[in-house]
Amino acid sequence: MRVRSDARRLLLLGFLLMMLAASGAASAQVTGIAAAQAGHEVPQAELSSILAPPLATPVAGSAQGDITIVDYFDYNCPVCREIEPALRKVVARDPKVRLIHKDWAIFGDASVYAAYCSFAAAREGKYSQAHDALIGSKDDLDSKDDVRKVLTAAGFDVKAIDADIARHAKEYRAVLARNERESMALGFHGTPGVIVGNQIVQGGGLDYAHLSRLVEQLREGKAH
Repeated sequence: MRVRSDARRLLLLGFLLMMLAASGAASAQVTGIAAAQAGHEVPQAELSSILAPPLATPVAGSAQGDITIVDYFDYNCPVCREIEPALRKVVARDPKVRLIHKDWAIFGDASVYAAYCSFAAAREGKYSQAHDALIGSKDDLDSKDDVRKVLTAAGFDVKAIDADIARHAKEYRAVLARNERESMALGFHGTPGVIVGNQIVQGGGLDYAHLSRLVEQLREGKAH
């Protein structure tokens, strides 16, 4: 619905304004925040921490890949949905690339719940089914019921998922808190936030050609 879409845009705008206000108040950190510009290299120690287990979601692609893509996303983020096919394509076509999805649920309670549901599905060994259904939804996920409808259509027992969330709520909150800390430290102002190898790239407009080219440049030591 148009009303829902407008509400989502207002929510995102509010979040971005909050981030800008925070960066302005902390002038000493402006350089670090500005570091999220495309092409910036993530320090090795920071990258190692980002990739360190435990990870709430399974790695896609090659577990021992030489290039890792990290995608900070929200299931309600329209741009995240737009770039998902490019992420999948590069993983499918390059046997040495691995992909890690990190939920950064900035669009409200429904996004948090969707993330929790994906974590619960991962415990069942069904993360990809839940993720594909949620990120591929053609409808807005404005409430828990919206999320439940999508997962039910994908064959999930939402009562079992809710029971899992109740048992592991503290753990799942910690996962989202970790992802948020990482996103803020990287200087991301919103979703999607993408790292390819050790390079921060612009999420908006990211396509397969750009991704595959950057992967090859990183392998050849030419990315900068």
